[in-house]
Amino acid sequence: MTLQPSPSPSSPASPATSPPAEATAPATALFAPWSPSFVQDPYPAYAALRAAGRAHRFDPTDQWLVPHYDDVSALLRDRRLGRTYLHRFSHEEFGRQAPPPAHEPFTTLNGNGMLDLEAPVHTRIRRLVAKAFTPRMVDDLAPTVHRLAAELIAALRADGGGDLLARVAEPLPVAVIAEMLGVPPADRALLRPWSAAITGMFELNPSEETARLAVRASEEFSDYLRGLIATRRRAPGEDLISALIAAHDDGDVLSEQEMISTCVLLLNAGHEATVNTTTLGWLQLFRHPDQLRLLSDATAGTSAGASAGDELLGGAVEEMLRYDTPLQLFERWVLDDIEIGGTTIPRGSEVALLFGSANRDPARFPDPDRFDITRPAAGNKHVTFGAGIHFCLGAPLARLELTASFGTFLREAPGMRLVEEPAWRPGYVIRGPEQLLVTW
Repeated sequence: MTLQPSPSPSSPASPATSPPAEATAPATALFAPWSPSFVQDPYPAYAALRAAGRAHRFDPTDQWLVPHYDDVSALLRDRRLGRTYLHRFSHEEFGRQAPPPAHEPFTTLNGNGMLDLEAPVHTRIRRLVAKAFTPRMVDDLAPTVHRLAAELIAALRADGGGDLLARVAEPLPVAVIAEMLGVPPADRALLRPWSAAITGMFELNPSEETARLAVRASEEFSDYLRGLIATRRRAPGEDLISALIAAHDDGDVLSEQEMISTCVLLLNAGHEATVNTTTLGWLQLFRHPDQLRLLSDATAGTSAGASAGDELLGGAVEEMLRYDTPLQLFERWVLDDIEIGGTTIPRGSEVALLFGSANRDPARFPDPDRFDITRPAAGNKHVTFGAGIHFCLGAPLARLELTASFGTFLREAPGMRLVEEPAWRPGYVIRGPEQLLVTW
């Protein structure tokens, strides 16, 4: 999954060239990311944006909203846009202000993660990280993922139910990533609060209080990882940090800061997406009992063979990722003038690629507002994990965690039901319910 700090009133200034607003006020008026009702269901507003055009000026965040699948998919691959602009311009040349000094060390931590870098630095870091974070490492984690999922789900069922978010959705990916990084069990409770504080900066127009919490978490997490890296240099293990230390390419190695930023990115991006896909996915299954019954029967092997059940489960996870996208918006800087649907968006602007809207675009997905776990894989090429050089490196791990979690629930603890419709967290970019109360 992909993240980037959003603009705030105290950081980026207006673009050097400020284009006039389009005559799409009725559509943009429906885009209300600070409204609880919008956060709960943004999809009618997305439909209005798609019907009104291909690019819409949104003044409250000083961005251009891009709602169509084809445009989002193309712009994710377009090198005229970037996650950063500093590989080509200074802040002054780009018409932006440098991040406030008070936002350190968050700025350094985030700025050295490969998600927010462009070639050639991004290429170099991703190549080195890929030597450590291999498909085999993910495959080797599978027994651990299944064991952890089974333990968490058994405990929830033994209690007769509770908050699925707090009892399974959150602890599972944290435990898996901690296991992968080699974080001792006694320290793992630190990871989730650090992640939540840091990712608060990825919401639209974060407050200075949000920035303060992110700065403190960045400092504490960085210091913790610095100590863990030092320990692994003295005594390497079988964990990812040891592999990152050992990764080399013609004598090139990752710096300590690059390793720290990579570890934090893996926790924040992968963890937040998996947590919200778990809760959003279950919420949709509860709201669509025919789909839940179909998946339960297939997974339990009562209406299909094991391989067919696994195939349907994999397709169901992809439909969950498409239908109610955990990361709704992805931002890119415009490095050279671009044109979208006859509208010129000048260099120095920022575009907000609306993943949630793209994944419901009827031009790409037949009957997109229908939750259908049998949707053919060939026709379900959602953009939830991004595209291009910034395609989510942790996508295979996220899919492993999700299939393990949902499969274990369906096989080992069937009959789970929703107690009540949940309230929603206020965040829009990283979107999900505050809790998900279930029972048997």
